[in-house]
Amino acid sequence: MARATTMEGPLGPWTSGIADELGRLGYRPPMARQIWLARRLSRFMDQQKLKAHELSAEVVEEFCRTFPEKSRGSRPTSKSFVWLVAYLERVGVVAVKTPPPSQDHPDQLVDRFRRYLLTERSLAKDTVVQYVRVTLPFLNEYADRGLDKLVAGDVTRFMTRACQSISARGVERLATGLRAFLGFALVEGIIAKPLASAVPSAARWSGASLPRGLAPGQVAALLASCDQSQATGRRDYAILVTLVRLGLRAAEVAGLRLDDIDWRAGEIVIRGKGGTEERLPLPPDVGRAIVAYLRHARPERPERELFLRAAAPLRGLTPDGLSEVVRAASERAGLGSFGSHRLRHTAGTDMLRAGATLSEVAQVLRHRSVATTAIYAKVDHLALRQLAMPWPGGDR
Repeated sequence: MARATTMEGPLGPWTSGIADELGRLGYRPPMARQIWLARRLSRFMDQQKLKAHELSAEVVEEFCRTFPEKSRGSRPTSKSFVWLVAYLERVGVVAVKTPPPSQDHPDQLVDRFRRYLLTERSLAKDTVVQYVRVTLPFLNEYADRGLDKLVAGDVTRFMTRACQSISARGVERLATGLRAFLGFALVEGIIAKPLASAVPSAARWSGASLPRGLAPGQVAALLASCDQSQATGRRDYAILVTLVRLGLRAAEVAGLRLDDIDWRAGEIVIRGKGGTEERLPLPPDVGRAIVAYLRHARPERPERELFLRAAAPLRGLTPDGLSEVVRAASERAGLGSFGSHRLRHTAGTDMLRAGATLSEVAQVLRHRSVATTAIYAKVDHLALRQLAMPWPGGDR
């Protein structure tokens, strides 16, 4: 059990529990920063004549404003107390507040939209994050004016303005996310008319670009950039090998759990898009890298996620966090800066060049259609010939 000096004020009775909670989250003793903040917050609440059960986001914000603007090193934010509020809610000190539905408050709409995408549409977490992110500017512009007053022209004008300042890929993502939000708004009764069709389609030329895989020497440099004498280096090496060899998406690697590996059968369970689950062979080099991480680098934690954060609070890596692992490694190796999808392209092109058929590559990458995989054939003229029909009267 972690120890902490008893704090004054309304949070005093939970001093021991607060210290234990920090230990559970992976913070290492003496946890001075977190305990200091909790102690100051408790004193602040005492000065304001507030009881422990009255702790709220508003109280935390008011407390944070008591710190001088220039105190960069010590000034907390509301995020500094997420763990504390969650703990007090779990032990029943603070009531879990569910805000009433509102059509006018962007933050509440975002929360409801996020839950809709996760529960009703079963989208992957990284996809949900992307949809929410791209629709925030739309909500910030129109929520205060009343979404129930939206017309098709508002949607079209917003997209026209947005297209002037973002990339073609960004326009495509915005269009997809905005359609999802307008579909949600119709289902929830926030808008009365279907407006998703008012979102213009982003111009897209299928197959206009080639997958950019890494050369074997670049892959070797990427892996060599991980310092395997350190725990973080072992973790990062295992992540990179898994991505390169299996061609997984960031969300799929982030979603791996300890129970997903069948060591006897040499297989690994992958949770893909739409809640699908598939079993793939576990290559020996991937297995060895994961074993080294589990034996020598992974903290002894109750979390079942395979890959954990390197710093407290210790929990499973998010898809964004995993992409940052790849980005940091690419920069260390002097290969520029790229994310995890570059390694998925590398796996696809390598399999094709090694003699795999398009259908086999599609199966490993879990593409819903071989047409999606066909773009990889462009990197290899011999593979491309498999798709070509013979010219009438000509030789094969």
